[in-house]
Amino acid sequence: MQNIRIVAALSLGTALVALPGVLPAADPYEINVITSLTGQAALAGKQVSDSLHIIEARVNGAGGIAGRPIRFVNADDESSPQIAVQLATTIIAKKAPVIIGPATTSNCSAVFPLVVDGPVLWCLTPGFHPPRGSYGFSSNASTSALINDTVRYFHALGLNRIALIATTDASGQDGERNLDAAVAAPDVAGASVVDREHFNVSDVSVTAQMARIKASGAQALIAWASLTPFTTVLRSFNDAGLEIPVATTNANGSAAQLKTYVSFVPKMLLVAAMLNQIPDQIPPGPVKRKVDQFYADYRTMLGILPEGSSNLVWDAALIIVDALKRYGPNATASQIRDYIENLHGWVGINGVYDFRDGSQRGLGENNVIVTRWDSARNVFVAVSAAGGAPLK
Repeated sequence: MQNIRIVAALSLGTALVALPGVLPAADPYEINVITSLTGQAALAGKQVSDSLHIIEARVNGAGGIAGRPIRFVNADDESSPQIAVQLATTIIAKKAPVIIGPATTSNCSAVFPLVVDGPVLWCLTPGFHPPRGSYGFSSNASTSALINDTVRYFHALGLNRIALIATTDASGQDGERNLDAAVAAPDVAGASVVDREHFNVSDVSVTAQMARIKASGAQALIAWASLTPFTTVLRSFNDAGLEIPVATTNANGSAAQLKTYVSFVPKMLLVAAMLNQIPDQIPPGPVKRKVDQFYADYRTMLGILPEGSSNLVWDAALIIVDALKRYGPNATASQIRDYIENLHGWVGINGVYDFRDGSQRGLGENNVIVTRWDSARNVFVAVSAAGGAPLK
């Protein structure tokens, strides 16, 4: 346990002082968070923490929970499933009713068996698929929805020969399973996976894999790897002289990350994403207002724009706060779970949620759009309607 680093609670310092009506720091209601502030997934963990900073300030500025300020207590799993399990075990022993995180598929899969009887575990990855009625929930539309819409988009463009390169970890395996299901769907008849390549997250080159993809005659590539491993893929893709479209997980939907790839980014890089990533293309309405406030809060409180993983925790944390407001600081895990399970019509930055479908995430394919990275402007641009049909 000595290698576990518990990061200090996300106190807001002067940012909180500047907000009118902020509650005193005494006797806060602590909400436990497990995410990756170091290791391979540290960039995503930083983005999650940024969102929690803002939400903490917003909630406390509005009176907290039954007059008590909230405090997100963030534990760093160091991007390790083993450490995530140790941290979750400690939190569960304290009888906490809810845990936010972890933020990777492998870490969530490792922790989930510990919460069969509670607490609520809201994982911050679309690659985690909790069973209906369980204490597990997951952020954003699932990887199956993301990949289905991507394949549907490729099929509409006549790009049916698809290659895959994926990491050998839980996230990569999940992506491959969902790609197999996607190409078997009747509405994309003719689509197939013509080459499958794999690599370890610690590999620094995938040159051999790219040579085989090039020889396969693939018309499009799905690269199911995130952050540093995704960088490895793109460098080798560029070195191989490949020019086919590349689609990837929304974990790579970060302008800060992608703008550093200017010398080797593919001509067509696609990310199946949620609406918040195209703020200027969202039609007027409740979701647009939520997204505009999301961006305004980031600019005002942190002086930056939200990035790829910022949205993973935003709606999740606010839904959990709403459940705690409903039942008070003594809310049980079963009360929080039941509140979420029956939630519908809840408007967030990722769409309008309806948990009655048993998905344990409240969002589906109709909340997903395919976006293209515009490297000249450093923004994402929608190229499909919800569901993957190309825009006219």
